[in-house]
Parts: sequence; C-alpha cells; structure tokens
Amino acid sequence: MLGSGLSNQAGASMAALAFPVLGPAGVVAVRQWVAAAVLWVVGRPRPRSFTAAQWRPVLGLALVFAAMNLSLYTAIDRIGLGLAVTLEFLGPLAVALAGSRRRLDALCAVAAAAAVVVLARPSPSTDYLGIALALLAAVCWACYILLNRAVGRRLPGLEGSAAAAALSGVLYLPIGIVVLWRHPLTATALACAPAAGVLSSAVPFLADLLALRKVPAQFFGVFMSVNPVFAALIGLVVLGQHLDAAAWFAMTVIVGANAVAVTTAAPASPAPVTDNRSTP
Repeated sequence: MLGSGLSNQAGASMAALAFPVLGPAGVVAVRQWVAAAVLWVVGRPRPRSFTAAQWRPVLGLALVFAAMNLSLYTAIDRIGLGLAVTLEFLGPLAVALAGSRRRLDALCAVAAAAAVVVLARPSPSTDYLGIALALLAAVCWACYILLNRAVGRRLPGLEGSAAAAALSGVLYLPIGIVVLWRHPLTATALACAPAAGVLSSAVPFLADLLALRKVPAQFFGVFMSVNPVFAALIGLVVLGQHLDAAAWFAMTVIVGANAVAVTTAAPASPAPVTDNRSTP
C-alpha cells in the first residue's frame, strides 16, 4: 500500500515535469494510452459480447476517466500537486459520507468543508480556475466509484474497467496526435510522460491487487487517506512546491475526516475507495 501511494504521486510529479513541453492534455493522453494497454492485457475484455445494459456504465466510466485525469493534471499545473490531490480527495470522502445520518459523519463533512475554505482563502492571487478544476476532479472521482460499482455488478473481473480505459485512450488519440505534432518531444518529456503512465497506472494497479488480498478493504480505505500527504511531500521534494502551515493544517483535517468516516463505518458497508481510480 505504501508503494502504491508513493508510486501514484511520484507518477503525478513526473507528469508535471513534462507539462512545459506537452502540457497537461498531452501528458494525460500518454498516460491514458499506457493505462489502456496495461488494463487491456490484464482485464482481457470481450467487448463484442457486451450488452447494451453493460455498455452504458462502461461508456460513462470512459468519459469519467478522460475528464478526471485532464482536470486533475491541469489543476496540478496551476495550483501544485499537494493542493490539487487534497481537493480531489474530497470525492471519495463525499461518497463515504453520502446518505449517512450519523452526527459524527456530519461533523466530518463540516470539518472538510471548512478545510476547503482554508485551502481556497480568497485573495487577489488565488487561482480559482485551478481550484475549480481540482474540485471537478473530485466530482469525477466520486462518479468513478459509483460507476465502477455498477460496472462490477454487470461485468466479470476487470473487463469493464479495461474496456472503459481503452475507450478513454481512443478519445485522447486526436488530442495526443495534435500535441505531439505541434510540440516536438524533448528527452525529458519522452522519459517523464510514459513514466507517469507506468507509475500512476501499472504499479498502483498491480500493488493494490496484491494488497487487497492481504488487508481488509476498510483498512485499505483508511491508508488511502495519506495520498494527499504523499502528494504534498513529493511535490516539495521533486517539484519544489511549498505549502504554508494553514494548507498543511487543512490537508490534515481532510485526511482525518476521511479516516474517521471510514473507520467508524458499519463493517458491512462497501469500501468507499478503490484505487482502480488511480489506474486510468
């Protein structure tokens, strides 16, 4: 689980290093292609056998994949890795709290909302578009969780996720071709963009499959809470992105709210976080 989280955020930092050449859209295109290839080999989907009822959530998942990664990477480019990933993490937290009537969950929601206000802190230099894009990524992550459950009920194994990743990769073909045509690759971009796809796709995917065989899903969900912290630390070390004390405090509140919501949930409830999200 530690390797999965670190690899995922290290991949995002590698992607950021390629932004000056390819831009977020170009890097996302490469990442989607890598993810599609990995999941196709592992999932071995049989799209010709899919029914209309099976295709509907798969198509929705493909669109979510495409929107989620583009909005997140564009947000990273504008507001930094740590802040973008922290705001994106509100997605699974919202799913974990949705429909709950417990006072403790209501307090977690209020605490997370207050933390977002602290992170945004309106000022003349605030990048509202970057914050909005990170929140859009959070919405996409929440939609991913819900759609992935539907896909899992209608298709066996990883066939649905693999087909959705492949469709998302196809959607990015024209974008990737245009970007690569207009922006000649440098050695850095040539190394970092595919590395982002491997580190943020193949490694977390395989590591999570192994981890979930050995640890309870609830504990896995709690451990996933540290991803914003990993993102902030890697953003500091690799990209030189510094967060002030207020941002660190707000991040801690959001991470804590998720940990409390997951650990106090009923044992029979499904895990609110599955890291196939990080794969595509």
